[in-house]
Amino acid sequence: MRNVHIVPHMHWDREWYFSTEESRILLVNNMEEIMEMLENNPDYPHYVLDGQTSILEDYFAVKPENKSRVKKLVQEGRLIIGPWYTQTDEMVVGGESIVRNLLYGIKDCGEFGSPMQIGYLPDSFGQSAQMPQILNGFDIQYSIFWRGTSERHGTNKTEFYWETDDGSKVLVQLFPLGYAIGKYLPEDEQELQKRIDNYFSVLDRGATTDHIIIPNGHDQMPIQKNIFSIIDKLKKLYPEREFFLSKYENIFHEIEKNKELPTLQGEFLDGKYMRVHRSIYSTRMDIKAANTRIENKITNKLEPLASLAYSFGFEYHHGLIELIWKEIMKNHAHDSIGCCCSDKVHQEIVNRFFLAEEKVDQLINFYKRKIVDSIDTNVNDDRLTAFNLLPYEREEVITTTVLTKHKSFTLMDEHKKDIKFDVLKIDSLDPGLIDRQIVHYGNYDPFYKYTIQLKDTIPALGYKTYFVAVNDNEMAVSGNTVSKVDTEFYEIKVNSNGSLSIFDKNIEKHFQNVLLLENGGDDGDEYDYSPLENEKLIYSDQVEAEADIKQTNYGSTIDIRYKLKIPEDLTKRKSQINDSFVDVHLIVAVSNHKPLIEVKFNLDNQAKDHRLRALIPTGIASTFSISDNQFGFIKRNVYDEAMDIWEKEGWDERPDSIFPMLNFAGLSNADYGFCLLTNSSREYEIVGKEHDTIAVTLFRSVGFLGKEEMLRRPGRPSGIKLPTPDSQLIGKISLDFALTTHKNHTLKANVARIAKEYQTPIETYNKIPHDAMKLNNADVKTPLSYSLLKEDHPSVVLSTLKKSEKEKKLLLRFYNPTDSETTASFHFNQPIANSNLTNLNEKIIYNIPVIENKAQINMKKNQVKTIQF
Repeated sequence: MRNVHIVPHMHWDREWYFSTEESRILLVNNMEEIMEMLENNPDYPHYVLDGQTSILEDYFAVKPENKSRVKKLVQEGRLIIGPWYTQTDEMVVGGESIVRNLLYGIKDCGEFGSPMQIGYLPDSFGQSAQMPQILNGFDIQYSIFWRGTSERHGTNKTEFYWETDDGSKVLVQLFPLGYAIGKYLPEDEQELQKRIDNYFSVLDRGATTDHIIIPNGHDQMPIQKNIFSIIDKLKKLYPEREFFLSKYENIFHEIEKNKELPTLQGEFLDGKYMRVHRSIYSTRMDIKAANTRIENKITNKLEPLASLAYSFGFEYHHGLIELIWKEIMKNHAHDSIGCCCSDKVHQEIVNRFFLAEEKVDQLINFYKRKIVDSIDTNVNDDRLTAFNLLPYEREEVITTTVLTKHKSFTLMDEHKKDIKFDVLKIDSLDPGLIDRQIVHYGNYDPFYKYTIQLKDTIPALGYKTYFVAVNDNEMAVSGNTVSKVDTEFYEIKVNSNGSLSIFDKNIEKHFQNVLLLENGGDDGDEYDYSPLENEKLIYSDQVEAEADIKQTNYGSTIDIRYKLKIPEDLTKRKSQINDSFVDVHLIVAVSNHKPLIEVKFNLDNQAKDHRLRALIPTGIASTFSISDNQFGFIKRNVYDEAMDIWEKEGWDERPDSIFPMLNFAGLSNADYGFCLLTNSSREYEIVGKEHDTIAVTLFRSVGFLGKEEMLRRPGRPSGIKLPTPDSQLIGKISLDFALTTHKNHTLKANVARIAKEYQTPIETYNKIPHDAMKLNNADVKTPLSYSLLKEDHPSVVLSTLKKSEKEKKLLLRFYNPTDSETTASFHFNQPIANSNLTNLNEKIIYNIPVIENKAQINMKKNQVKTIQF
């Protein structure tokens, strides 16, 4: 007998082509029907609430009086909730975001009962290779998903183990036909048999036991009230099978009995049987870039700063930080961050990111202010404090601002040592912008805002304070106009077309035409890029650029401007009429003391239906690239061999080698490497005849949510054919990147650390006697300089430092993004009673001995660990 588990559920996109408020109205209606069925029909055993607690949050905003009903059903095991907060994307969402999604989802479940212990992501566009480790970090041993697999991963079965490099493992139940095959099952026996026959041929072939699943649900689908009648008809049509209502856990218990299951590794990004949309990573780049920027602000700045403050005795505002995380996690659902939505939904997403970033920025400033305001000193001078939020000392060039009424000043550290600095800019500000009370009492003298640059060493995970003292010397703007950049590491010239010519002094290599732009038509939709057939691409090699290079004592800035002429739309592009443009403004900053080239693209797009990429020639003919994923790295072929067979085998989409990254992507050989670091776009492809050039997508401009019969994706449309004019991205967009070169291959150079440092600049706070938002003095006293802890070996990468959710302790999370085992070792600069290894859910696993205030732990490659202290 084949056992057919019919699992009632609903797949609940909070938003898609419809808005969150539209779906909430349906949710209130559907929830009542679900609870009535569960409460009044003992033969209806379970209902799966799509694995995400944000559904409950939306529901209780309208019906808080029904919490007790939900709690009773959850505790009875009838209504199955969690473990996620929202059904996250896995490709362009960072590791800490996915961890917090589970952390807060499971926490929310705790108010009602136990969560479903399944990594349930039935519609995410591809599966990250690191997911088993993340799931195991929450004691989750099972996973259900749909998209991304094919036989070339190592099995044609739908049940298998999935393992990460550190040995973490989950048992997978694949949905080979998706989560909606049991939607709206018809009463008509002929129609029912026609549908089910097609399903059984696939389900039976992939199953490793006599148990298969028919998920009985669909997007926003109300409960199927006539399911018992349907089951009776199925039993009649298929007497050799047993049909019954069930839950997902039941089938895992059956699959586990099979001791011959294969074990697979790696990511699942094949679009053979189901679309994964390899290029959705660049849709609505304004939204994608905002997500990257805000994620990095939370984990690289806010949480470590809050932890420093907590170590002094200030409050760690878990409530405020959780609000920020949940604000952006509403945007992390696969359709939302994929940006395959209607324009009105994208506006909601933009607004959430705006609110989240405002909260992040203000809370960062608040913690800096609390620490600096409480510094124990008798000196009455204004102060400038520099914060280093990485666990090692950093000698850095710091560009910051000093606000003062002084027409001249000096900087002095706590040891009365003068700190030299360059003045880059002087602005005059109305005092009412600083504190309206100043003007209220009749003082109209302006403030001066000095943009300055200095170089100093800042303590590990700590700060250093400078005094801003009045001075009689005249302040003058520094900097000379030069013809090229010349630093300890690089010689950089600007070509006439605005691209860069870079000579690396350490590896003695020339790189020509770096950041040349490539433009091509995009006949795609919000899901996928689709090129025009036989199109001649447009490059910025013939533009006439204006360039200005300014040099100070600490580095150089290159200002490049040009206009790239391109066709207005696809019709003009097919006729090769370049009647529109993208205005390009590049600001390139190069420090004298480190091998890093920071690049800001300020773009003004005035054309439709096209893709713009920046090219980084490396001179390295490659067969693979290295980029990062959550808490590790991933190695990918630069050419997907399935390109040779996809049409013959009838793949759902062409497997172009367009891939996601989180923080970096690079090419290397045994001698040297060239890497792109990002704080915005997370999409790249390796191009060129020799596969020697990194192409980073700056943006895609498209006008439809879904389209049919595309070059890369033949057949039906994905989604629906809804116009989305806002996704043409007409107007301005800013993107942040950096370039770095290194000796040896990418992993040996540990580029993940370089990327982390780029995304974690030195933070500063300028204390003056005036602030519109008043604070009383705190009882806490803080020192002039401070270091909480420091690493002993430069091997692992800090993920974040935060306070434990429940304990009065701090958590230090780090990972090993290299291809060899290493030891993580940290020295605490204050007495530590004990430390523990915890899982990602902050549950203690075992004690780590602290010897002479030092804790250390062994790390496998691509492994993440958390120390509580």
